[in-house]
Amino acid sequence: MAYGHKTPYRDRMRATIVVLAARGRSNNQIAGQTRLHVDTVRCWRDRFSAEGMAGLADRKRSGRPCRFTPVQVAEVKALACQLPAQAGAPLARWSAPELARQAAADGVVESVSVSTVRRWLAQDALKPWQHHSWIFIRDPQFAAKGARVLSLYARVFNAVPLGPDEYVVSADEKTSIQARCRCHPTLAPGQARAMRVNHEYDRGGATAYLAAWDVHRGQVFGRCEPTTGIAPFEALVEQVMTQEPYASAKRVFWVVDNGSSHRGQASIDRMAKRRPNTVLIHTPIHASWLNQIEIYFSVVQRKVVAPNDFTNLDQVRDRLRAFEDRYNATAQPFQWKFTTTDLDDLLARLDRREQEERSRRQEESSLDLAA
Repeated sequence: MAYGHKTPYRDRMRATIVVLAARGRSNNQIAGQTRLHVDTVRCWRDRFSAEGMAGLADRKRSGRPCRFTPVQVAEVKALACQLPAQAGAPLARWSAPELARQAAADGVVESVSVSTVRRWLAQDALKPWQHHSWIFIRDPQFAAKGARVLSLYARVFNAVPLGPDEYVVSADEKTSIQARCRCHPTLAPGQARAMRVNHEYDRGGATAYLAAWDVHRGQVFGRCEPTTGIAPFEALVEQVMTQEPYASAKRVFWVVDNGSSHRGQASIDRMAKRRPNTVLIHTPIHASWLNQIEIYFSVVQRKVVAPNDFTNLDQVRDRLRAFEDRYNATAQPFQWKFTTTDLDDLLARLDRREQEERSRRQEESSLDLAA
């Protein structure tokens, strides 16, 4: 402890006192060598003599009395777990300063510092200034549709494994990719300086990027169109289905969301009529996260589109095509880990939460009627 480089300073000084005492030094000599007061040297020599190594540790101290009671702390935390509107505050969400102000205004405490409120919230990992958006499941066939898509990702359809000449393709559109020509040139990054993009720009129009992703082969096929619709989507399907191995495949499953260009039974019948070996599979409503092409679109957004600095739409299209070739050169299938078992667990948790919420509302209604 006396010579350790990672020993805390106070522990190193206490251990040094004991080591020098063991070498026969007097208290005054130790105090002069360590530049400590002689009373400090005497204290730690006596503690070590009486208690050994345990005597070199700090003893428990009472500390300053608490200014706030546990009830006051609990009330501030309960306030943080309410919506600001419920407390009569004209706020969208709480912050630590606003909670401190509201607690004082409600008479919970006379005054409290922002750092104290922040420390109380950290004890229970409360972060009322954060929020996440979510949406109810509205599709009555959510479980069946979701399980069918996930089974295809596992190369199973209707409980039968897919053959080597059957493929799964995920497709969708990325709409309104704008060409924003910056009023001043973008500056390249340098030492201790990020890339700088001018805020002002001139609009150069917008294009739609349609793409299809082979789930198991890890290849993407894309095209740019002026807008989305049935005809552009049919052009994407034609582009893929005229190539091998899809043209001669036994079946090609197309996983799509419920967008207007490929929605409902009419789109299923239309594709089956024009290409008998295609099977259109829809994800549940509001469940585009089950469509793997969205992962590729997120890559395109991060690596190609943002920051948006294009002189015209032709440059946008050229960049998207060049990136598609670059991506296909090293592309691999996505490591999809969400299975049908995970889907069943998710739906079960949502069902339990809904039942608990319904029970809570019934109890509150009963209490209101009783009052």
